[in-house]
Amino acid sequence: MIRRMAIALLSLVTGLVALYLHLYKTGVVGNLSCGTGGCEIAMFSQYGWFLGVDVALIGVIGYTLLLLTSLASIQPRWQDARWPVGLLLALAITSTNGMVRRMGFDNWQRLHRAVYAAGILAVLHFWWLVKLD
Repeated sequence: MIRRMAIALLSLVTGLVALYLHLYKTGVVGNLSCGTGGCEIAMFSQYGWFLGVDVALIGVIGYTLLLLTSLASIQPRWQDARWPVGLLLALAITSTNGMVRRMGFDNWQRLHRAVYAAGILAVLHFWWLVKLD
């Protein structure tokens, strides 16, 4: 339970950082508070985009799904469930560059889409259960 709460807290903090970076990149936030000054170089380089999508936005979406999954797993009815840990573990293990190379990009992308879809469906399922109570 403590680990799931820690995952929720870390997902919230890192998601807010990713949101801040995305808002800076889109021009909503005026100043970037980066001590080294290298943040702008990295954000506006070729590595700041992945398949035409801002990397910070991908981070916001991913961390939001991690946050929702970990918050759902804290609920009393799912405290003993194994699926939230499996879902988070599937994302964590397969998110390294080496794993992307081993799996092949198409298989990796298919797995991550399935995990994200499962996370969204889990949140919807939880919402429906709460609405019924």
